[in-house]
Amino acid sequence: MFFTITLYISLAIFGLGLIYKVSKWFQYSLGTETKDISTPARVFAAIKGITLTLLSPKIFTLVKVFVLDVLLQLKVFRQDFLKWAMHMCIYYGFLLLLLMHGLDKIVSSALFSNYYPTVNPFLFLRNLFGILILIGIGIAIYRRFILRLPRLRTSPMDVYAIAILAVIMISGFLLESTKITSYTKFQEMVEEYTIQADEEELRTLEAYWVAKYGVVSPEVKAPFDAETLEAGQEAHEMSCIECHSRPQWGFAGYTLSRITKPAAVLLDRAHIHTILWYLHFLACFLGLAYLPFSKMFHIFTTPLSLLANAVMEKEKSDPANIATRQLLELDACMNCGTCSMQCRVGVVFEAIHNVNILPSEKIPSIKALVAGKKLSDSEIRIIQEGLFLCTNCYRCTVVCPAGINLQELWFNVRQDLLERGQPEFYILSPLSVYRGIVGEPAYEPHYPDPIELAIETVYPNGVPMQMLDRTLPIVPSDDGLTSKLFTSLQAKTFIYCFRCVTCTNACPVVRNYSNPSEAVGLLPHQIMHAIGMGLWDLIFSSRMLWDCLGCYQCQEHCPQDVRVVDVFYKLKNLAIERAREKLLNEKTGD
Repeated sequence: MFFTITLYISLAIFGLGLIYKVSKWFQYSLGTETKDISTPARVFAAIKGITLTLLSPKIFTLVKVFVLDVLLQLKVFRQDFLKWAMHMCIYYGFLLLLLMHGLDKIVSSALFSNYYPTVNPFLFLRNLFGILILIGIGIAIYRRFILRLPRLRTSPMDVYAIAILAVIMISGFLLESTKITSYTKFQEMVEEYTIQADEEELRTLEAYWVAKYGVVSPEVKAPFDAETLEAGQEAHEMSCIECHSRPQWGFAGYTLSRITKPAAVLLDRAHIHTILWYLHFLACFLGLAYLPFSKMFHIFTTPLSLLANAVMEKEKSDPANIATRQLLELDACMNCGTCSMQCRVGVVFEAIHNVNILPSEKIPSIKALVAGKKLSDSEIRIIQEGLFLCTNCYRCTVVCPAGINLQELWFNVRQDLLERGQPEFYILSPLSVYRGIVGEPAYEPHYPDPIELAIETVYPNGVPMQMLDRTLPIVPSDDGLTSKLFTSLQAKTFIYCFRCVTCTNACPVVRNYSNPSEAVGLLPHQIMHAIGMGLWDLIFSSRMLWDCLGCYQCQEHCPQDVRVVDVFYKLKNLAIERAREKLLNEKTGD
């Protein structure tokens, strides 16, 4: 009764959790383009898209991806054999053990008329699948805690996944080993299955099980003569042989039973097998109930992500399905760290300890953002920093073993954050170089607001117009910023500038305005001059610094080989560093 009630409760929680998670795929969205699409419309679009795909030649693509990337996980194999071995051991060990043993009354009993969990090949296979899982867990522990791969971070959810699987497997093997040696379990079996057996038959049967099946009896001790064992074998073949293979076939449980044999009688009297039974099944039910909310949910979502991305194209697919797929992708991430290890800007994490710089660590933050969790300004700034410190190299998407289009996720979350109007220091220009190159829609009308707020944060009091008009004396200041420029081989080239105006004439931003000084403040050659004078207020508040496209036209045309764009990047970093200190002081009250 306890087993049945607990199972139904676990299944109910699992079912509700599954419905909750799937429903979120159709309710939330990333980016501005799909926010107005209703949930029913997205459900209908998904059904329509799946139907049309299954009835089209794309079905062959789905079959190919299912075999190569889902079943064989060749994409993971090409990247890292050790990680592939870990996934294969855990995934197939868990799946086969679940089908053959966890759901034996539904699957195994239906497929095999002579099924008993204690006969071969089922006894052997159960141990084999369990050992595969333990091997996979061992590899996971080795990779995360011993090998310590660079940028592979271990979250509490990773620890939970390893721990719950380890508890299930180890308790299962210990349970099997104590059953093998348990005299109490032997007596229960005798009472249930032996029919019309006299006392002598029971004595010889017990001797046979002590000698051949590993039972530890407090009364009957080896060695036994051949006649007793022969009589015991006859009794065994009459009552037990159909549902009990030799325990040696359960090699893992049998090995443990030999280790615990000296204490077997004490363990049996303490009913350890009953305690292990509760521990094993409660761990199984906990894992089942919590599965939709844990990292292990990716055993369902990762295959769906791989299949969806194999047949969906942004330009041709329904925007409603793109939005749904992106929410599915957030749950498909397995936190394997592949994208972080391959990230071009991952090294920046060593200087700026913001985990959101690493692609795999962005996902939990994005989940919280999408779910509408109330985040403070500082938390949003941390997310922003991680998103905009990205070179758009697309490598994270290419290497993702779950097939997630990570680059598209970053773009859409950027758009969401821009709408919030938070100060954003890492935007290059109102037209974004990368967006302009690939022809993506501009961020207008939300793009300028974060830039204005960023400039206000860097120089909160603004620059008096009299200073720009030179009607008031300009007082230079030096906070050690000039010396910081000299720490960079590229940035210190500003000293070679003799203000020939070539950089300004080559600048497409300057050419865009009829009165560029009014529109962007200091011009490129003026910024070079202002650095030497230490006019940091004028420099940091100049729109030119923040509107720079990073096109390198100025740098390529400079006759003095001044690294103008590199100087601008260093100036931006100094401005951001100043803003960081200001925000930190506000937070601490200094």
